[in-house]
Amino acid sequence: MPKMKTKSSAKKRFRVRAGGSIKRAQAFKRHILTKKTTKNKRHLRGAVAVHASDEKMVRAMLPYA
Repeated sequence: MPKMKTKSSAKKRFRVRAGGSIKRAQAFKRHILTKKTTKNKRHLRGAVAVHASDEKMVRAMLPYA
């Protein structure tokens, strides 16, 4: 059997943590930041885990992670 391919877009966006959860970056922090409050931008910092409902789909895109 040939090897399964990893989706290139997924490998750039997701990382699997040591505990098995999948880490992702927050959206809405790229541009048009002047109208967003400082509090809003501060809460968008850092990484968060992928939601449980999306985790199966992300794992399918990352077969060897």
